[in-house]
Amino acid sequence: MNFVVDTSVIISVITNEKHKKNLIKLTDGAELTAPSSLHWEIGNGFSAMMKRKRVNLRQTSTAMDAYRDIPLRFSDIELDTALELSAKLNIYAYDAYVIGCALKHKYPILTLDKGLMKAAKKAGAAIQEVKP
Repeated sequence: MNFVVDTSVIISVITNEKHKKNLIKLTDGAELTAPSSLHWEIGNGFSAMMKRKRVNLRQTSTAMDAYRDIPLRFSDIELDTALELSAKLNIYAYDAYVIGCALKHKYPILTLDKGLMKAAKKAGAAIQEVKP
């Protein structure tokens, strides 16, 4: 099976959060695709964690090594597509990129973000539920 993954899934895995084991099991042997914007969103997430003193630069560097080890295929999503989805669903562009990627490739979205799940369903994208 193939999935579109979002930032919540990647950060959960590379920071050893509670969903990590189930996410790895669920994606074993799957092709993982993400919008090209994932890099910037990961960077933004970790810069926010450093700003809040939840992680330091050494921990961030270790997490980035783990991120680079995840076999991901990146997909460019047209800006117009993302903005149309954003307007239609009243969501941020980052979520629209994920939904656009899922619709483009016809893959279910793997996410821990409840808001993204709701918007994706509204847009007609499939969702793969993750058990804790």
